[in-house]
Amino acid sequence: MTKGQKPKDVFDIVRIREIIELMEEHDLSEVDLQQGDEKIKLNRGGAAPVFGALPPLAAASAVTAGQGSDSSPDNSDAGTVTINAPMVGTFYLRANPESDPFVKVGDRVSEDTVVCIVEAMKVFNEIPAECSGKIVEVLVSEQDPVDFGRPMFRVELN
Repeated sequence: MTKGQKPKDVFDIVRIREIIELMEEHDLSEVDLQQGDEKIKLNRGGAAPVFGALPPLAAASAVTAGQGSDSSPDNSDAGTVTINAPMVGTFYLRANPESDPFVKVGDRVSEDTVVCIVEAMKVFNEIPAECSGKIVEVLVSEQDPVDFGRPMFRVELN
């Protein structure tokens, strides 16, 4: 940049298109930009279901140890964990109505296995298992609303 030349405006439409191309190229789902007091947030995955490369929500998703109910004489939850909803949204076990479910009872999963989708504000978020084991119970029905922390699956650990 030469003296007297002002910096490139990040809010210029051509610059925004370049940033979107970079987001696609590097598989980014969200970018926050700020120049002075102006801010813009770019999100990929709008209203159309996009199930490809959304980032895992590892920090927000909670996998908790099953504690086994005290009232349960056989303690059938021992050795299991639950995969909990990382956000408030709508639960989908399938990518679309014609697809097979991501997982079903008896399936083996690993940390990065996508087990479902939670749709929040028209963004379809793939939810990884974040544990290894066998699905022993699906705790939520298709298109049910889920709250943050609601158990969705029970997994028997390896």
